[in-house]
Amino acid sequence: MKLFDIKIDATKNLLPKDGTVNYYGKLLNDKDADCYLKTLLDTIEWRNDEAIIYGKKIITKRKVAWYGEKPFEYTYSNITKRALNWTKALLELKTKVENITGETFNSCLLNLYHDGNEGMAWHSDAEKDLKKHGAIASLSFGAERKFAFKHKETKEKMSLILEHGSLLVMKDTTQTYWLHRLPPTKLIQTPRVNLTFRTILHN
Repeated sequence: MKLFDIKIDATKNLLPKDGTVNYYGKLLNDKDADCYLKTLLDTIEWRNDEAIIYGKKIITKRKVAWYGEKPFEYTYSNITKRALNWTKALLELKTKVENITGETFNSCLLNLYHDGNEGMAWHSDAEKDLKKHGAIASLSFGAERKFAFKHKETKEKMSLILEHGSLLVMKDTTQTYWLHRLPPTKLIQTPRVNLTFRTILHN
């Protein structure tokens, strides 16, 4: 039996407390997921990410892009980004995610990890620009990677493997009480593209 055929309970909360994380499994078959991966790699305006840490500007190997329905400004790691206009592929994917989750989103932060050497340190997505306790929908393409959570107080941990074409949703108080990360691994030699659909507050 193929993993795509296994029924996943998307209503199950993967966190033991203080937040809600739902894993929907694969939204797309491998052929469609492969097509979207190629399109995203070829058409997104990727840029090396930047951060200011202890007053020093750091440029990462990992690349990012920021898209939205308006030229929203979004600040994290002391760097402000202005959203680009939706692409056709991003709008298609946003619609798919909204239809299956019942949530609505007005922006998307994309990450490109070229191989397993590139990852993301422990952090929470709790910037003031984001809707408080709003849903963040994470859509993954390419290399299957481990994704981990750690409770800020108890240090409890849980993790799962995010599959090619799969959807994970974090909501409620998850960002308040939990950190998450994408740990690096030398075992992965292929790229991963991650789309995180979000809701930015605006006047």
